[in-house]
Amino acid sequence: MSNRVTTEHRYEKLTWPEINDAVEMNQVCIIPCGAVEQHGPHLPLDVDLVCPGGIAHGAGREMPSKILVLPTVAYGYTGHVMDFPGTINTHYETFIKQVLDITKSLAYHGFKKIVLLNGHGSNMPNLDLVARRTNLETDAECILAAWWKLLTVDPEFLPSWRESRFPGGCSHAGELETSLYLYLAEEDVRKDKIKSGTIKMNDENNPFNYVDLFGAGPATLVSWTSSYSETGVLGDAEKGSKEKGERAYREAVKQLCQFVTYFQERPVDKRHREQRHPRGMAIPWGQMDIGE
Repeated sequence: MSNRVTTEHRYEKLTWPEINDAVEMNQVCIIPCGAVEQHGPHLPLDVDLVCPGGIAHGAGREMPSKILVLPTVAYGYTGHVMDFPGTINTHYETFIKQVLDITKSLAYHGFKKIVLLNGHGSNMPNLDLVARRTNLETDAECILAAWWKLLTVDPEFLPSWRESRFPGGCSHAGELETSLYLYLAEEDVRKDKIKSGTIKMNDENNPFNYVDLFGAGPATLVSWTSSYSETGVLGDAEKGSKEKGERAYREAVKQLCQFVTYFQERPVDKRHREQRHPRGMAIPWGQMDIGE
């Protein structure tokens, strides 16, 4: 077995014999998934790439013998943001098919544990379907996690970290994304243009229609971003800081490492079927059948 496999966490830097070694070691594959889209006047278009990629590689550096980080899926589902220049949209079917092709390729090579680490909110329903389909159509297990949700594992972290109002202060280009980006790539932030922005629906102060990275109303309206934001900044960007970003980064990396340790060793749940009749046909949606 190559020593490189125990020290190199970047999937694309391995050779094919080393991939065989990584499969034998039951390494967990992390696929950062993001988008190229506007994040207001102060943050670059690559926020949703830098944040999940930075956290994934941080965890990979901590546990290179357990984690392989794949190249980031750069283009996501962003059609609702197209009123702001620079945003690149991928049709949701194209996006789903692309990520599913990646997970199925990993499963074909023998990897059994896959994590989709998302960095873009509107990717979530699409990636949820990718994870579900991977679990039904391959013999691998795939799970979806948004990087910001890692900050909720320890119930004491967010109350000690967050200063912005809820809901809305930590939404899009707000306190959290501004802080993390300042820590990961401070030189690319237009600091003179940092200005908080509100979300029209949140300003209505109703119990149904509101949005935040850490919670949404039971009947939240998701439509054209420009219809409820003037600048594309949804949250209290002015409350962001590099120091907060470092704290958020370290917490997210710590929790991702703890999750990988749990997920890697977790036994696969055994499926069973309850039909009495013998099978006369394969399941028609592409799922693996028992015994395959």
